[in-house]
Amino acid sequence: MQTQAPVLRKDSAANSMSPIFLMSLLFGLTFGQAMSFCAPTEYIIHVEKRECAYCLAINTTICAGFCMTRDSNGKKLLLKSALSQDVCTYKDLVYRTVVLPGCPRHIVPYYSYPVATNCKCGKCN
Repeated sequence: MQTQAPVLRKDSAANSMSPIFLMSLLFGLTFGQAMSFCAPTEYIIHVEKRECAYCLAINTTICAGFCMTRDSNGKKLLLKSALSQDVCTYKDLVYRTVVLPGCPRHIVPYYSYPVATNCKCGKCN
């Protein structure tokens, strides 16, 4: 009984996908660093007042992520416009208010906190 060697076929779909895959990879490596990944991110704030009986965990969103930054060792030789020090910061935000439980009557039980609705890469202010 003779065994046959497996027949290797070239799949036409695999050959046509490799240039597309390589171009996508090249595009991602080239321009991926130029894109910012700054977005609203879920965050938990723990709030308490000494006079109140409880600590409250508040779910909110903050701005977090990556922004392109260029910092040269020769800062004195370059114009300030050539340096880029962007951070992930708020573009739009709203404030919400909660009531802290267990506060005595003479204590104001309200706490306001920011909620990021939109973020951007920009300068701190």
